[in-house]
Amino acid sequence: MSVNVGTVDRIFRAALGLALLYLAFLSGLPLFEGALLKYGAAVVGLVMLVVAVTRVCPVYSVLGVKTCRA
Repeated sequence: MSVNVGTVDRIFRAALGLALLYLAFLSGLPLFEGALLKYGAAVVGLVMLVVAVTRVCPVYSVLGVKTCRA
């Protein structure tokens, strides 16, 4: 797969991923005490971090979207 995630997109995804992981495990908010929201946020957060690190988004590949210059 070719790189299709640009720098601004990577920063946004990394920040969102870290925020979701924080909310899921460290925030202590009552909303995230239920298993569905807690682990759902954790999975989405991990996916966001993996996409930010690898710079490859499968959804972008299917849709033909590219946010990087090259």
